[in-house]
Amino acid sequence: MTRTITVAAIQAAYGDDMQTNIAKTESLIRDAAKRGAQAILPSELFQGRYFCTTQEEKWFASAFPAVSHPGVVALAPVARELGVVIPVSIFERDGPAYYNSVVILDADGKQLGVYRKSHIPDGPGYQEKYYFRPGDTGFKVWDTAHGRIGVGICWDQWFPEAARAMALMGAEVLFYPTAIGSEPHDATLDTRDPWRRAMQGHAVSNVIPVVASNRIGTEASGQKFYGSSFIADHRGDLVQSFEREDEGVLVHTFDLDFLDRHRAAWGFFRDRRVEFYR
Repeated sequence: MTRTITVAAIQAAYGDDMQTNIAKTESLIRDAAKRGAQAILPSELFQGRYFCTTQEEKWFASAFPAVSHPGVVALAPVARELGVVIPVSIFERDGPAYYNSVVILDADGKQLGVYRKSHIPDGPGYQEKYYFRPGDTGFKVWDTAHGRIGVGICWDQWFPEAARAMALMGAEVLFYPTAIGSEPHDATLDTRDPWRRAMQGHAVSNVIPVVASNRIGTEASGQKFYGSSFIADHRGDLVQSFEREDEGVLVHTFDLDFLDRHRAAWGFFRDRRVEFYR
């Protein structure tokens, strides 16, 4: 019997009220599940506005431990009810340390574990180093009820090493929750196309589908997020995509057995010369 996985990307605008944002995300998850999705990706830090545009200590109060984060607690029964996998992006507090993290909810609602964002950006409009420690989990992949997935977070998606590490660990699909848009220091700079191309390149060089979920809208900080969420196939082709202001879900099915054979046939992993770039 052929192994397949149906994935979904959520694209939405979010405000300041956590419960409203979680409820909106749940509704979109249910929509994706009705369309057959088995692994459904919300965007980065969807419980609130993207607060990293400035350095304000008040936002530390919106962090919670991974096991008890309101977003995780609310979506775990949804994952169980619908039988879907949900990578939940959160602002995590672990004692005195704070991380930008993803909790993987399996199709039975159980937490498989936590991945903490490895690459933390620091620039105008994206001042994440004030809030987050660099992740200490290393890259991880997860054996879920519907397939083996790898998850990176936003800035991680620009680094080929992250995608390659997850592929070497056996990931069958790569997921990237994201919050990216305008660049406050340069109104003429639009990173949308390079953002997409970087991940499309990961798809090609690892012969693996890639799912990216971004938010949309202009938030209270003035930051405008450009959406453009997509699902790319093993060729890097965009098989599903949104424009900059669309809201909803993208859904696509992949044949995992075909991808496994095709990946072997390309020889990228056979012909690696790690002795030259260790």
